[in-house]
Amino acid sequence: MPILSVRGLSIEYRTRRGPIHAVRDVSFDLEQGETLAIIGESGSGKTTLAVGLVRLSPRSARITGGQIVYDSGRERVAVLELDSEELRRFRWAECAMVFQAALSAFNPVITIWEHFFDTGRAHGMHDRHRVHDRARELLHLVHLDPDRILSAYAHELSGGMRQRVLIAMALLLDPRIVILDEPTTALDILTQRAIIDLLRELRRKLHFATIFISHDLSMAAELADRMLTMYAGRIVERAGVDDLFYRPRHPYSIGLLRAVPRVSGALGSVASIPGSPPDLIRLPRGCTYYPRCPFHVDDCRESDPPLLPVDTPGHEAACIRWEAVAARIGSAAKPVAEKLA
Repeated sequence: MPILSVRGLSIEYRTRRGPIHAVRDVSFDLEQGETLAIIGESGSGKTTLAVGLVRLSPRSARITGGQIVYDSGRERVAVLELDSEELRRFRWAECAMVFQAALSAFNPVITIWEHFFDTGRAHGMHDRHRVHDRARELLHLVHLDPDRILSAYAHELSGGMRQRVLIAMALLLDPRIVILDEPTTALDILTQRAIIDLLRELRRKLHFATIFISHDLSMAAELADRMLTMYAGRIVERAGVDDLFYRPRHPYSIGLLRAVPRVSGALGSVASIPGSPPDLIRLPRGCTYYPRCPFHVDDCRESDPPLLPVDTPGHEAACIRWEAVAARIGSAAKPVAEKLA
């Protein structure tokens, strides 16, 4: 039984030009203890989907369809039907989120300890000693010195330290799901390495499920069990991590893989995806990837294809040309994946 089931979720933003269809008919399951990576270009709908799962979307956004069902172990909860008090209990106690901009996530005029205590108090933890002990335990777990960190303000910490504090705060109430939105953005490569190792260690010790939002394929490959590729608000490929890296079946996934620089290789080995993502207000007819796709045929203009089973178990791609992709690119996919190793 999956811990989280999303079915047909659609989210749009209201603008003067018309609605922006940021998330379109997204469905997936998240198993207990699993890490699910969602990858794609900026603007593909990854963060909109993530904040929509905990109903933290801005006022201009609205959920136009779909279901989000959370299995608490005692009952199945329809997240979209929770009232404000039930939703407050669901957030951070059952499903926590680590936001992309670490500095912006903190109140600049209160200390890190006050952040921990305010979070605990909002969820019924009024015993300061209990919250303090839990905060110290979590800071040790993320390899930070509690004596220094708890009395500090956010601006007194480095980017990597702030990111680790956010992860510790997300774990304060022992949630079963943690959503990580670009947790290594704007960090140097050594700090990124430390955050990846930390997330792997925490997952092994605490056994929470993770949704990892990223455009960095190498990080997603290290952390994920399964991967979803998003393009123009839709999931266009769903696969295990090995299948997506070694046997991609959607042209967009291949484009993302080829856009990653090789650790060793000739100059010019990186290939960008031509063109630009579509206008999400006026989506093109047929497959939204059609104008950028090297495999397109006239039939691709007829409709936006659903996810179709391909030639490996549990692997789906929203492409009527996946067999042609497999035939032409499949043999070249292994070297593409190896450059991320």
